[in-house]
Amino acid sequence: MICRRLCLALLAILAVAAPSRPAAQADLHAPFDKILDTYVRDGYVYYQALHKERGALDRYVASLDVPKSKVDGWSKGDQEAFWLNAYDALVLRTVIDAYPIKARSSQYPPKSIRQIPGAFEQLKHRVGGQSLTLDEIEKNMLAAFRDARLVLALGRGAIGSGRLRSEVYDGSRLDEQLTLVVKECATRVSCVKVDRDNNILEVTPLVSWRQDAFIQAFAKMGEKQWGNRSPIERAVAAMVFPHLFSREKNLLEDNVFKMQYGEFDWRLNDLTGGLPD
Repeated sequence: MICRRLCLALLAILAVAAPSRPAAQADLHAPFDKILDTYVRDGYVYYQALHKERGALDRYVASLDVPKSKVDGWSKGDQEAFWLNAYDALVLRTVIDAYPIKARSSQYPPKSIRQIPGAFEQLKHRVGGQSLTLDEIEKNMLAAFRDARLVLALGRGAIGSGRLRSEVYDGSRLDEQLTLVVKECATRVSCVKVDRDNNILEVTPLVSWRQDAFIQAFAKMGEKQWGNRSPIERAVAAMVFPHLFSREKNLLEDNVFKMQYGEFDWRLNDLTGGLPD
């Protein structure tokens, strides 16, 4: 009887002492998970509906202003997930703050997020105990993790960006989610396009924007098969090869491809009224 009581007491102590991170992280991002599930379909967003029903998003964004010391104390995966989710949520709020977006420049599509003055490089947001622009989150906070997959994971409010997921990023399974991000990129023509007839491998300009990160992450993996190629060509080939169709793989195996960057599609990923033309 005494032994049983001691065991129960020990279990109670262990339960209290057990890390609370998983529950805390789930609670923090649960509202955003519901928002993404409700308003996002295959990377496109019902912005008009989100604009009208924005309360939940505003509350979630406000909840992201947790102390920097708290964020720094989380695991690497939880920190990465936090900044990815924060970036995506802030992009959504930036769009609905200006929705419907008015055309100001002929340089970008009429309803593009780029028509919002300073959307990425000027507008400050309170997040993680700091005042940061979207560019600062990407170039300072996320770049510090030295994971090129994060570049492809960000939803930039544009058709050419990484496909916005209908779920939040979760630190406990982030590696699995980022692997899927790369696979999805390799099979989406706006991200990777293999022209077997003309021996061309066309990739998203996102790679050129953060070239050093991709070289560091993937170039060594391609040294044996594409050793005569430039570091960035080796990196791209190694990154996409496992996810290509057999006929597409043949082009890379023959090592006669020419790599080039496509144009970034800055059209707004707006599902209101149907898919963009």
